[in-house]
Amino acid sequence: MSSTRAAQCHHTSRNVLIAVSLASTSLSACARGGGKSTSDQNAVQGVLRGTQAGGASSTLASGPVGATEWQPLFDGTTLTGWHGFKTPGKAPAGWQAIDGTLTRVTAGGDLVTDRTYANFELMLEWQIAKNGNSGIIYRIDPTANATYESGPEMQVLDDAGHADGKSRLTAAGSAYGLYPVPEGVVKAAGEWNAARLLVNGAHVEHWLNGVKVVEYELWSPDWEARVKASKFAAWPGYGRSARGYLGLQDHGDRVSYRKIRIRELR
Repeated sequence: MSSTRAAQCHHTSRNVLIAVSLASTSLSACARGGGKSTSDQNAVQGVLRGTQAGGASSTLASGPVGATEWQPLFDGTTLTGWHGFKTPGKAPAGWQAIDGTLTRVTAGGDLVTDRTYANFELMLEWQIAKNGNSGIIYRIDPTANATYESGPEMQVLDDAGHADGKSRLTAAGSAYGLYPVPEGVVKAAGEWNAARLLVNGAHVEHWLNGVKVVEYELWSPDWEARVKASKFAAWPGYGRSARGYLGLQDHGDRVSYRKIRIRELR
């Protein structure tokens, strides 16, 4: 490491530790932490955003003001809290709990949460098979014919092996078909990717492996124009729900999810 780089790292670590002392939490330059008050939250978040390029974790340490406590959505051993879309109370056999992961093994259809969510921060890790395709879909209208007809999607994909990876509009981490992602963020098939999805009113952010790859405003003129020019124009209810299920897409390929957790935003 060069002396300049060492100095930068030292400066970054010092700033992070200062922010943490303000929040009275334990946080290192390369680890997550949490804050208590609004001012503490802002201090920690500001340092983390400012040091993202220097290698510190870019996952927000304390999240938006008004967030509830983190709640697990998967216990690691059962599919409690999940059901098949259009089969309330019943989780499809095609999805199984395997070695602490929620895995699509065989055909089972899209899997959705028993509860509905409006404003939230979702974090999880996903691993896709070679050439595989899946997705994380939010605010799904239970009355829709299919999850993707109402819920916007954060793409889950093997960019190198699947045809959708040839377009940044449909590559891993994209707001599928609407907002593109930069190259070089997703990991290879078989490796674990960390995803964060923030949905707060009309504001949406997609984070992949510590990088904010997509940001948009639902119902804005830009969003409306993009929807109108996409296949989603065929479904009037697309993206209109203020609350709905969270869903994991069965696109015919093996995919695993783990460390699935959520906190609702007030």
